[in-house]
Amino acid sequence: MAEIVSLADAVGELVRDGDAVALEGFTHLIPFAAGQEIIRQRRRDLTLIRMTPDVIYDQLIGMGCARRLVFSWGGNPGVGSLHRLRDAVENGWPRPLELEEHSHAGMANRYVAGASGLPFAVLRGYVGTDLPGQTANIRPIECPFTGEVLTAVPALRPDVSVIHAQRADRQGNVQLWGITGVQKEAVLAAKRSLVTVEEVVDELTPVPGAVVLPTWALTRVAVAPNGAHPSYAHGYSTRDNDFYVAWDDISRDRDRFTAWMETHVL
Repeated sequence: MAEIVSLADAVGELVRDGDAVALEGFTHLIPFAAGQEIIRQRRRDLTLIRMTPDVIYDQLIGMGCARRLVFSWGGNPGVGSLHRLRDAVENGWPRPLELEEHSHAGMANRYVAGASGLPFAVLRGYVGTDLPGQTANIRPIECPFTGEVLTAVPALRPDVSVIHAQRADRQGNVQLWGITGVQKEAVLAAKRSLVTVEEVVDELTPVPGAVVLPTWALTRVAVAPNGAHPSYAHGYSTRDNDFYVAWDDISRDRDRFTAWMETHVL
């Protein structure tokens, strides 16, 4: 049963140095508040997992939280590069960053395999690419029925998965809607989970297309209004496009980045 606690207590309990941590959300419902709390608690040596690492991962990497990144695309959406990620890869600042790159389909199927209790996923998505030559855990596998050569990738089972959602009820059941991405699969694949929400309500009223995560499938829920900013929570907030543009300049320079983080996050 998910207990509703403060964000600081949830991160303090669930996220440990050396953990594999997935922070998922696509276009909206990106768990910025939770990611910044991880930074404030100065977690280190994390393996960060995300299909599309964007600004929150730039912040985590730039503040020295990450040892390794497992991903399928990285960038400041609509703007350009992630300069802190790039500096870590190219120059080892503030520490070297290992990369494990997959396709979108590969990452999504890895989450599904983890959520299903399977050891690996099978797909065609890597055929014709050079990713198998760059990533050690992408392997060919022969179909036992047809003889076709496919690709196997190991299941993703994060130590902790973190997502943001619109609301929870007082028992810790969570409801999210809009573009739902792989949040459900990431939570079900993880050993522990944290969901930040815009609000806690007495009852979850039906919403078309909504995903409901039952309290027994979650570990902790924390209230974090506007917890997806500068992304958005459908029905609650709008995307702060100006912030994404401004981040390009803020993150280019190490000193400016550090000063901004000290002022606005730490």
